[in-house]
Amino acid sequence: MENNKPHGIIIQTQVKYLPDQSDETADRFVFSYTISISNLGNMAARLISRHWVITDAYNHVQEVRGQGVVGEQPMLQPNQSFEYTSGTVLATQVGTMRGSYQMRGDDGSDFEVEIPEFVLSVPRVLH
Repeated sequence: MENNKPHGIIIQTQVKYLPDQSDETADRFVFSYTISISNLGNMAARLISRHWVITDAYNHVQEVRGQGVVGEQPMLQPNQSFEYTSGTVLATQVGTMRGSYQMRGDDGSDFEVEIPEFVLSVPRVLH
């Protein structure tokens, strides 16, 4: 967990492999990820957009940019959290995701919050 001072936005991640949506013989590995965004700062901030860098085991990189998350641009008041679940598909059993959120503070200032890299892995592959 990293505190993005001075804004106090904390990002936590949780990953699940979805075997029922995956097709291992066709190199299709589906993962869901749950992101929790907490505002531990003293100013409200809105999540404006996202940027993801998704890398598979072959070093194939997908970049995803878009407005908000899951169709929303949540406003986080101080001591408030927002959680959402989304998903991605890899052609390999292991990969990584990292990225950033573009935020706008109540005072009109724009700032970026880094999303630390996390691993996507089929359970029996990494120990």
